[in-house]
Parts: sequence; structure tokens; C-alpha cells
Amino acid sequence: MQPAPSTPSIAHPDTNRSGELEVLVIVAERGSLSAAARQLGVSPSAVSKTMSRLEARLGVQLLQRSTRRVQLTPEGRQLCERAKQVLADLDDAEAAVAVRSVPRGLVRISASTSVGQRVLAPLAGPLLAAHPGLRLELHFTDHVVDLAENGMDIAIRWGRLPPSDMVARLLGRTRQLVVASPDYLARHGTPQHPDELAGHRRLGWTYRRAVPHWPFTVAGQRVEVEIGEAVRVNDGDALRRLAIHGAGLARLSLYHAWDDLQSGRLVPVLEAFDTGELEPIHAVYLGRPDRLPPRTRAVLDFLQAHVDLRHAESWPGIVAPAAGAPAASPTP
Repeated sequence: MQPAPSTPSIAHPDTNRSGELEVLVIVAERGSLSAAARQLGVSPSAVSKTMSRLEARLGVQLLQRSTRRVQLTPEGRQLCERAKQVLADLDDAEAAVAVRSVPRGLVRISASTSVGQRVLAPLAGPLLAAHPGLRLELHFTDHVVDLAENGMDIAIRWGRLPPSDMVARLLGRTRQLVVASPDYLARHGTPQHPDELAGHRRLGWTYRRAVPHWPFTVAGQRVEVEIGEAVRVNDGDALRRLAIHGAGLARLSLYHAWDDLQSGRLVPVLEAFDTGELEPIHAVYLGRPDRLPPRTRAVLDFLQAHVDLRHAESWPGIVAPAAGAPAASPTP
């Protein structure tokens, strides 16, 4: 009875299959085990054992050995050609995700509506021009999203960050102002002291993390006035529009209200009682800084280099904060 033909065995999980294929290709190119060993920096016996192990696993002879030269069998030549392509594909795959590679692929960014419209949207074109291989997916919501759960690469957050696994890059800082429309102030008067806020309609947030008070400095002391909102919303741009249309007083970030203040659609009030606090704005992400995909790193580097919020740190008539002034409490 003829023995059954041998069949290739399944590689053990510890088998270095790409390493075996690389040795095969080098042996074929150099023509001898000793020359291949010199190129690989190992002993000829180590090369011989690697080839014998590969032949045993596949159940086929790959090399014809002689005292002077090693040649590939037809099966060896077939495997060698396929191995060259496999190794080239492996090099391409590693280069595609290596830190030094060209940034390419989809980057998903979450930001509040106001940050999205006033900070991210103007930079999207220049960012894509600088990195043509990138694609962006921008999610504008005033809700704080879970990066991992929602598949986000980056989120833009303002206010002090609670302890978490996220890594943060500071993009800038912004002051917050209490503002109202000229029409509202003409009808209801302009408050001259924080104590007078009780007689005015105030606008606020529905967020779970929203701060229920407005801070002021009175006679050198910090005081916090309960808002007691007449209208509460979950969208920063909606809050801004409510203020513009005379619904009441609102506390907005300066970068958010800048155009409206310049045009006169909104007017700052209680400027003399400003605390001088600045709120930080961060780009946050998950993972180790040294293991970031090139696409994510490129976006973070671009934002940190090009987001300019210096104008949002002060407004004419309000004294700039002293160096080291604390950041305000977080709001969404």
C-alpha cells in the first residue's frame, strides 16, 4: 500500500511565518545557506533549520541542496514568488499605519455647535489642503459624547476637564460675558449690580453638567448668583439667538458672541464685576500620545497650530485677567 500523500500542517500560533518566508527569499536570492546567513546575521545552521521547519510544515521540498549551491524546486520557486508579494504587502500595511507615514483616512471630530461653526468650519478647508489624504466627519452637538462609544477620534471640550482617561491638548482660552440685546435693555433697564439680576429674565442650559450660577467679583470677593432661568436650552447657538431677540440675559463665551458684540446685536452688562476668569478649550482624545495614528496626530497638530482664540480672552472695557487667573467652572 502506498503511503498517503503528506498535507501541509496548520502553523502553530508561535510560528514566525513572515520570518520563514523572508529567509526563503534571501536564500533564493543569495544562492547558498551561508550567504543568506551572513546577510541575516545568523549561523548557517539556523538558516538550515528554518528551511527544514518550513518544508516539514508544508510537506514539500523547497530547496535542492548541494555542497556548493542551493536551488529552488518548482514548488520552492512558486512559494518564493508568492512570498515576495506577501512581504511587499506587509511592508505597505506597516507603512500605512506607521507614525512616519503620510496622514490619510477618516478622522471623526465631535464639537459643540458654536465651536464647530466658529472654530472648526473655517479651518476644515486649510486642513484638507495641508493633508489631502484626510477625510473629516464633523459632529456638532452641545451634548458631551463618549469618544469610545460614539467612535470619535477627537472631541473639542471647553471648561475644566473632569478626571478621565482622555489626553488633552490646549487650544486656547475664552472669557465669558453676561450679555443682552439693546432692545431687552431698553425695555427692562440695564442691571448695575449683580443683586439686580433677580429682576431680570435669565437664560441658561439644560445640561446635566451646566453650572447653575453666574460668578462675579463684588468688593474684591467672588460671589455666585443663582440663575433661576426663564428659558433653558440645550444648544449654544439657540441661547445666543434667544439673547439677540430679547428673551433675556445670557452668559456666553466671548468667541461665541464676538460678531454680535461687534455689530451691536448684543451688549455686555455688569462688566465692572467680571471675575477675570478664562475657560480653557481643549482637543481631547483617547490613547497614548506616542501611539496616535498619523491621521489623528495630523489633525491635532494642525488645530493646535492654527486655532487662534487670543481675541476671545478680553473685550474692550474689561480689564484682562492677571497671569495665572483660574479657569472658570466647566459648562458644556
